[in-house]
Amino acid sequence: MSMPPSPPTSDFPPRPRFALDLRLCVIANHWGARRAVGLFFIGVSRLGDGVFWYTLMLTLGLLGGQRGLFAALHMAATGLTALLLYQALKRWTKRPRPYRACPGVNAHLPPLDEFSFPSGHTMQAVSFTVVALAWYPQLAPLLLTFTTLVAASRVVLGLHYPSDVLAAIVLGGGLGGLSLWLASTVA
Repeated sequence: MSMPPSPPTSDFPPRPRFALDLRLCVIANHWGARRAVGLFFIGVSRLGDGVFWYTLMLTLGLLGGQRGLFAALHMAATGLTALLLYQALKRWTKRPRPYRACPGVNAHLPPLDEFSFPSGHTMQAVSFTVVALAWYPQLAPLLLTFTTLVAASRVVLGLHYPSDVLAAIVLGGGLGGLSLWLASTVA
């Protein structure tokens, strides 16, 4: 499903420091216009809405004994914090989504909220991955691959700029690391 672009809401052409960000966004978005690619990344993005992570937490909680339950609760607490943080940042920065601000970029999936910076999907995926891998490092191939695909999906689908995703990786990694540090001081 491709949404038509809205009229640009920001100055165009972009300032030089944003030109690369925009170019990469347009290239990835055009790649996502291919039916198979678009459908793949729509599926990844839908799983990244929460289904994948909630299923993982439920599985760990039910099958992992006390360790799994603690891991699931730790992930849930970190995820809630990430949610509150990225919602506040989006309201503060109010960066328009690429499909609204950049000619040639289409949304291949309706966004869950209005603003672009930072990518909430990516921030959640990275923070969940950092916490889950601290508890279960053997999940690294699955979680690192899925998190990478979630981050890429946000740009390919026209919902985020690469800089939104990079910032979310840093913020999510920092948040996951901070939650691990806090948990180690409590334990």
